[in-house]
Amino acid sequence: MSASARRLIAATLTAGALVSVVTLPASAADHARPERPKVKISDVQYNSPGRDDRSNRSLNREWVEITNPGRRSVNLDGWTLKDEDGRTYTFDHYRLEGRSTVRIHTGHGRDTDSDLYQDRRHYVWDNRSDTATLRNDHGRFIDDESWGHHRHGGGHHR
Repeated sequence: MSASARRLIAATLTAGALVSVVTLPASAADHARPERPKVKISDVQYNSPGRDDRSNRSLNREWVEITNPGRRSVNLDGWTLKDEDGRTYTFDHYRLEGRSTVRIHTGHGRDTDSDLYQDRRHYVWDNRSDTATLRNDHGRFIDDESWGHHRHGGGHHR
């Protein structure tokens, strides 16, 4: 084999190695983790309108809304919604569709795609101050919403 042929082969192999190094980050990016869902607490009605007479109607006027602004649905099975006193609602076999909102009422009712019920006989959310905290099925913080004077240092906490 001539010296020029060997140089040509070496140059070709070197160029091929450079091309594969340059394309490596692009192929690695193809295997990046999918984006985490951006589910959030979008609204809280902590002070039931009207008299607080503990009727089911009054209890159901106290609610928290959870919104999924993304396109993909999110499985909320095992996720929790908790107040500062530890009262916890656990989602059971519920999937929140993309670009949709579910309202979690305090009282009794029939669960639908847009309304879920905690089936409680007492109010959950304190009218003066409280924090609603949403966690996923692994206990990881997702979002919270606070109002009034906060017992845990004020503002959003994680």
